[in-house]
Amino acid sequence: MEKFKLSVIEKVGFGSGDMAVNVVISSMMLIITFFYTDIFGLRAQDLAALFIVVRLIDAVTDPLMGIITDKVNTRWGRYRPYFLILAVPFGIAVFLTFSTPDWGYNAKLVYAYATYIFVTLIFTAVTIPYISLIGVLTNDPQERLSANGYRLFLAKVAAFLVTIIVPQLSAVWGQGNIQLGYKLSMGLMGAMATLLFLFCFFTTKERVEYQPTSISIWQQAKVLVKNDQWLLLCFSCVTGTVGYVVRGSVAAYYAKYYLGGGPVMISNFLATGVTASILAMVVSTWITKRFCKIKLFRYSQILVALISIVMFFSVGQNDVVLAFILYFILSFVVDLHAPVFWSAIAEAVDYGAVKNGDRASGLSFGGISFCQKFGMGIAGAIVGLLLTYFNYIPNQVQSEFTLTGIALMLSIIPGFFHLLMGLAMFKYKITDSYYNKMLETDALAAARVNKDLEPSHHDHPAYYK
Repeated sequence: MEKFKLSVIEKVGFGSGDMAVNVVISSMMLIITFFYTDIFGLRAQDLAALFIVVRLIDAVTDPLMGIITDKVNTRWGRYRPYFLILAVPFGIAVFLTFSTPDWGYNAKLVYAYATYIFVTLIFTAVTIPYISLIGVLTNDPQERLSANGYRLFLAKVAAFLVTIIVPQLSAVWGQGNIQLGYKLSMGLMGAMATLLFLFCFFTTKERVEYQPTSISIWQQAKVLVKNDQWLLLCFSCVTGTVGYVVRGSVAAYYAKYYLGGGPVMISNFLATGVTASILAMVVSTWITKRFCKIKLFRYSQILVALISIVMFFSVGQNDVVLAFILYFILSFVVDLHAPVFWSAIAEAVDYGAVKNGDRASGLSFGGISFCQKFGMGIAGAIVGLLLTYFNYIPNQVQSEFTLTGIALMLSIIPGFFHLLMGLAMFKYKITDSYYNKMLETDALAAARVNKDLEPSHHDHPAYYK
């Protein structure tokens, strides 16, 4: 079977799409909660309901978008056209979400719901095609892993810009009006995302052809339920996202209140985590060329839980340097698994097609996207409820009880979810050697069928069941 190689420019183009996507993901994971409470002016308890409602909408829109990408094909391919069509609406949605109208509290809450739902719908419409794209760019597992390395590196660059440039520009452009500053700076991020989607469209090419399934959505769902490896990735996606978002959402509170810093420290603390994540993308790609990628996935997440415990018990409110060091290490280890996870999705889809005889590619990727956003919703609700439980009051001196809660939310609580993810991956079996053998066996069986020969039971891919 011919394996397609990707040029560096195409890998960069592919990665630019995730850089655009991460303008939203990074803002939702790292600053949206802080923005809504300390800038926009919402109460923490109202955030829990907001995040849950949006995730219920995702339960419908994510699978629906996955089905659309399976059914609709164009001369540009199945996935790339959405980057062209929705690039501008994506940028506008980001701008509106971070705009703060001068209204009463209830009207502002309605505005927050409307804009958050709008940006989520546009996000879904481009993200489902994007995460599906790697499966048709190449059928080479190493090329997929390499391309995902570029992708996740550029995604972290977007996170760096959102967490560093946005706070600084907000202070400068706002000129004392922090709400105006956030609107203008995030508007700039939205414009950048628009250009990045267009670059992704023009520099990538869909090569791998497959016949989409003609079975109904309910039958596709049954196929996915039988795909044990895909289900494992779903569980890992939810638990990992919950841990990541809880930690990321609380990082600004931790720097501001627990460490007693101002805007500069908040920016530097967030930058520390993002910088560590960027380095993790590079190191992960290097490690997986020499070491089993699935083992890296498993043990890195278990290590995250251990580091989280150390951070909680060793960092006091005056230990600023130690807090930065441990947060850097923690953020680095957390993201070592990321390139592995996103390359594993396409391989799990192929595994399901071989095992069950039916491919539900669009619904598979749509399901993973929903799991990610479902995890974000759970995490957002957890953060809102815990801030309420720990008696958090925006822009005031916090009690020791509140500070302890913030420290727990940065360390042990998210570490527990990463531990669950790492342990679950001990059931995952699609290594590179397993995947290559699966494709070879499936190709051999297909060749014999084409010759009108009935395969013996030795040729049947029962090895993969």
